[in-house]
Amino acid sequence: MGLISATASATTINTGAGGLSQQDQVQAVTAVRDVPTTNWRSGTYGAVPNVKASAQNAIMPYGEQLFTGGFRGVRSDGLNPEYRIAPGDLITLRLWGAVELERVLPVDAQGYVFIPSIGPVKVQGSTQQNLNGIVKSAVQSVYPENVSVYTNLQGVQPVAVFVTGEVENPGRYAGAPHDSVLYFLDQAGGIDTQLGSFRTVKVKRNGKVIASADLYKFLGDGVLPKIQFRDGDSVIVERRQAVVTVTGDVEREYFYELTVKENTGKSLLKYARTKPGITHVLVRGVRAEGPVSRYYKLSEFGNVKLHNGDDVLFSSDLQDGTIVVQVEGSYYGPSRYAVPKDTSLTEFLDNVAVPSDLTDTHSVSLRRLSVAARQKVSLQESLRRLETTYLGAPSSTPQEAEIRIKEAELISDFIKRAAQVEPNGRMVIADNGKVSDIRLQDGDVITIPEATDSLLITGEVLVPQAAVFTSGKDAMDYIERAGGFTQHADKDNILVVRLNGEVRKATDVSLQAGDEILVLPAVPTKNLQLATSITQILYQLAVAAKVAIDL
Repeated sequence: MGLISATASATTINTGAGGLSQQDQVQAVTAVRDVPTTNWRSGTYGAVPNVKASAQNAIMPYGEQLFTGGFRGVRSDGLNPEYRIAPGDLITLRLWGAVELERVLPVDAQGYVFIPSIGPVKVQGSTQQNLNGIVKSAVQSVYPENVSVYTNLQGVQPVAVFVTGEVENPGRYAGAPHDSVLYFLDQAGGIDTQLGSFRTVKVKRNGKVIASADLYKFLGDGVLPKIQFRDGDSVIVERRQAVVTVTGDVEREYFYELTVKENTGKSLLKYARTKPGITHVLVRGVRAEGPVSRYYKLSEFGNVKLHNGDDVLFSSDLQDGTIVVQVEGSYYGPSRYAVPKDTSLTEFLDNVAVPSDLTDTHSVSLRRLSVAARQKVSLQESLRRLETTYLGAPSSTPQEAEIRIKEAELISDFIKRAAQVEPNGRMVIADNGKVSDIRLQDGDVITIPEATDSLLITGEVLVPQAAVFTSGKDAMDYIERAGGFTQHADKDNILVVRLNGEVRKATDVSLQAGDEILVLPAVPTKNLQLATSITQILYQLAVAAKVAIDL
């Protein structure tokens, strides 16, 4: 039975015998972004896409993202049914019927409001929900009939709360009585990420703890203690006691705090953001008997007791027996296949159906992630050598110094743009109609090009274009059809890019359908050594990325 069934009425690729050397298989160095959704045979010369470098961030404690200003800007107004009246609050009172009265009454230091003709009424400690009933009862004790009562809590007295302990900016901060503990912590700049505990935040009143907050429960379940703060209360962040570092196959690496009740693998799994497919956990740390390193199955990890300073590494350690490869270009069937890990390229291609008259089966190529990575390293090393060799070189005369300045500007701009080029990892695997029988790797993209009767002329020509291929014509014939060279062209450096990814000098090959003629730019400097170095890098970019960067 074939590796891949081909139900379409079509031929398969005859890969032939023989193969290429390792040197011929890999086109050295860099490439522009090359994704399957684009037509890889169309001209990709032009602006280089912007690429943002990824920053390497230090491991931070779980929960550090809480304090970025998201809580300090929104204060509670205290007007909720559970709020308890306190001295300094303002209450709106309206009486109508037998008695007409409308006043805003402050709650005095003893917790009373004074109602004319009624007297003092104790309201401190009552909830807003019960306030109307208390005042109505007091009014009806004097006016038992034909008097209606309406009360409303108009405003609450602000409080000043001390925030101290392991926070960024300890101090005294204003807020409303029903502001959350997160509001006051955010006012103080948040918890100290190196020393503070996200699991032990205490609220004290007159020296006694009235509430404790575990911010992990807020992050996981949205749970915070309900506190009505009073003037002089203190929010204290305790020092962090025990932590473990979680790395490996996780969405984000964090420090996680342990508590007396939550110090097992099961507890850690409640908060750790692991990736799908985790099978094993490595735990490294120090115990009474000395350093330890133990490897657990995920099913066993839940019962493991963790200790302060442990490193916990999650991993997916089941070896999959299949890989996924992708096909692009001219073919029948799906674009992605799951195949055994030991599948060879020729075995795979012999089972892929293609339109027999529309496919150039002799120009198959392959893109590989590992090759792209090596190409990127090679380009970066070339750019580094260029930078260290020519930038900062001494000058003996003012005239030479002026030339050096211009060259430095040229080099800096060139390095900046060249560094943004991303490799495509294309390998040359076809030569004279024979395909190398290499083993496929996970993520390989196999390009089977369509047969074509045209070629492209691009780079430093006046009118880049596609032209119908005519046998017997050379590169100069097509360049003249494209308007000739631009003033920046290097007439001695004309390359031909084959459909199979191979790149040759135009003087060394005869043109064929599907070729791309690429005219490289001339290096605008009289320094022959510098010009040679930049030209070599231009070759690297053209070979691996099909990009001609303007100079």
